[in-house]
Amino acid sequence: MKNRIKLFILIGFLLIIASCGTSKSMRHLPDISNYDTIKPVVTKQSDSLFISGKNSLLKNKQGLWELYVEGDPYQIGLTTGALSDSLLKKQEQIFFSKIKDLIPSKFEQKMLRYFLKWYNRKLYSNVTSEYQSEIYGISQYTSLDFDNIAPQYQRSLYLHAAHDIGHALQDLALVGCSSFAAWGEKSENGNLILGRNFDFYVNDAFAENKIVAFINPKEGHKFMMVTWPGMIGAVSGMNQEGLTVTINASKSKIPMIAKTPISILTREILQHAQNIDEAITIAKKRKVFVSESIMVGSAHDNKAVLIEVSPNKMDVYDVPNSDQLICSNHFQSEDLKNEKRNQLQIANSHSEYRLERIEELFTKNPKINPKIASEILRNKEGLQDVKLGYGNEKALNQLMAHHGIIFKPEEKLVWVSANPYQLGEFVCYNLDSIFKERKSNPVISFQQENLNIAKDPFLKTAAYANYQKFRIEDDNIDLYLKKKETISPEFIQNYQSLNPDYWVVYYKAGLYFYQKKEYLLAQTNFEKALTKEITTAPDKAKIEKYLKKLKRKLQ
Repeated sequence: MKNRIKLFILIGFLLIIASCGTSKSMRHLPDISNYDTIKPVVTKQSDSLFISGKNSLLKNKQGLWELYVEGDPYQIGLTTGALSDSLLKKQEQIFFSKIKDLIPSKFEQKMLRYFLKWYNRKLYSNVTSEYQSEIYGISQYTSLDFDNIAPQYQRSLYLHAAHDIGHALQDLALVGCSSFAAWGEKSENGNLILGRNFDFYVNDAFAENKIVAFINPKEGHKFMMVTWPGMIGAVSGMNQEGLTVTINASKSKIPMIAKTPISILTREILQHAQNIDEAITIAKKRKVFVSESIMVGSAHDNKAVLIEVSPNKMDVYDVPNSDQLICSNHFQSEDLKNEKRNQLQIANSHSEYRLERIEELFTKNPKINPKIASEILRNKEGLQDVKLGYGNEKALNQLMAHHGIIFKPEEKLVWVSANPYQLGEFVCYNLDSIFKERKSNPVISFQQENLNIAKDPFLKTAAYANYQKFRIEDDNIDLYLKKKETISPEFIQNYQSLNPDYWVVYYKAGLYFYQKKEYLLAQTNFEKALTKEITTAPDKAKIEKYLKKLKRKLQ
């Protein structure tokens, strides 16, 4: 299921971010006195091309926005905000439009507001001045429509902890990502190659305006990252030294105060580290408030490691004499793998299943290249190629990813998926050519078109069309169940036919018949659900509990 409960909590906590009272955190602004404070002038050449000096924002033919900005932190923020002004306001509107539907209670909003005012009281002190200044620059272009939630800068700062706040306060892994790396004998040419899916889902509209950002800072390394309007943190990126970062959430202890958002830590690594040792040094300096696996790949080292961080510990997972690394959503290092929360994550989630699936696909593909990497990221089947049903979170391709990405650090090549999910064309970029041969008239896409990877053929199938219909009907059946409305037999038959291998279609039909006290039909559907690949152990236990209740009722 599409993490609706998780999304409710995430947006709820972000929506009520804090009062606009006189607390120090609400009055704090970064010191920008040493930065260029002149607001950039943007020329709109078309609806898909905006230019400000050497800086630009261009929408390519695949629908990806390509951003190039340079300067000091505040100027990078100002220029990014100015170039993406309309996208930034639209992104905020998309995000906060969930408010009335997901948090109707004014009382709950008020209580959460007071809680988060306290919870976020030290967040600003855990973000370096460099990144506070950049966020402050972008915030000058955010909408004034949401100032009742929090002032522009504070709202922008807190939104950078979106993943962390939802993950920490509810002990939830909101990002169920899968990632891998191969080098040496496991790579086609011996050089490091990495791939990952970023399975962060708010809604389809949220992922419409993906930005492939190329940043040329005054201090640190030039780098690229995949992001969205208003977001300066790094969830997937590579710098010009060939160092890459991606993040995978893990089971977390709930902290009592917000600290450094994980995406800000990974942004610092991306901008200021050139190899694995330097990345580890930076990670040791920061206190985070959630548990996360940071996959760091390095052209200098021709390998990848996992920097595993939690609120209280940090360890590095580096497999000796290996030429591959696989990560899902649990810790693997000696200091963290046996912790109770991590063991519960392995037992009760789909994290271990996805890790084993990548291992299985690696065995089938002894030499990983970009095309094979894209096929692994797009894979929709389970272990031994079992049919999981579309949208099952046991799949590597859960049909919800914000983006898929592939790196070849030695060659400074990166492939970013166009919409939808990771099914669209993987667009290739060469960081060396972008940063070394940058021209002052940026009217051509940065992509290396001859190296692009074609769209997934699945997009043209009846199964994909049916999945799109299924998503609509899945929302409808949730509404019917909530309102306890009557559902026609034809609706249920059609609903199940649209995604017949997915356990959820039988589980929800079982719930409906259970509500209506049609116990034999409920039993039939719950039993059918158990013949499919259930996403998690708790999901399976829930169905078995219903069947026990039905057994008593049918006696």
